[in-house]
Amino acid sequence: MTGSVTHLIPGAMVSRAWKVVVVGAGGTGSAFLPALARLHHAMIELEHPGGIECTVFDDDCVSDTNVGRQGFYPNDVGQYKALLLVNRLNNLMGTAWEARTERIDSRSKLYADLVVGCVDTRRARHAIVQAAKAGRCDYYLDCGNETDRGQVILGQFGKNRVDRLPHVGDLFPDLTNPKNDRGDDAPSCSMAEALSRQSLVINQAIAVQAFNLLWTLFRTGTLSYSAVFVNLATGRTNPVPLDPEAWARFGYDAPPAKLKKTAQRKGTR
Repeated sequence: MTGSVTHLIPGAMVSRAWKVVVVGAGGTGSAFLPALARLHHAMIELEHPGGIECTVFDDDCVSDTNVGRQGFYPNDVGQYKALLLVNRLNNLMGTAWEARTERIDSRSKLYADLVVGCVDTRRARHAIVQAAKAGRCDYYLDCGNETDRGQVILGQFGKNRVDRLPHVGDLFPDLTNPKNDRGDDAPSCSMAEALSRQSLVINQAIAVQAFNLLWTLFRTGTLSYSAVFVNLATGRTNPVPLDPEAWARFGYDAPPAKLKKTAQRKGTR
């Protein structure tokens, strides 16, 4: 199949508040959540009926090495990341968001219009996928990164229909396979050690791209691309258009292509 796919925002997300779950309040999560609060405020100002209702999951506490590298300050050390960020945003923005100091695992169930994964391990992504499928979620926004590069991929769960956006597990099955985790996510002993593993800027760069995708979806009701790759070493950002041919380059075969192949096989009998 050739040609682009047209994607429209679901009607429910136009007529009521968005139900959003954010998994991870560390590097990328602490950069993304203030942007999500800004999006909520903009939606209300633009007369959206409800804005965003958000729940944040993270069972980790702020450590000394998080200060300066993530969205935390010296006085935050020892406090739960999720509670701290959500309480701060509720006080500043007048939201009524919820924090859950627990970890999402394969036994969890998530119910949301959008689940945002601000995680970097395959085990955590796998848990998000399993929890979303066990519950009921539409969109899955993956925000992942390595040392100085990363990806933002907005996909959907559900039946493999023609207009379904492929999620990170469709395009990159390895990234949701917990057996392939490298075991290199141990906490750092110092900020210098942490910065040797990861750029100081990468979390903010990923958060901006995720913010822009959601803002575009809300403001225009549609998208021209659903994924973007960021490389700080080269200064490049590369979007992936809504095109089955583009998805096929990652090994994902959209339903129309499958139907076409089936028809071709029948025609040769």
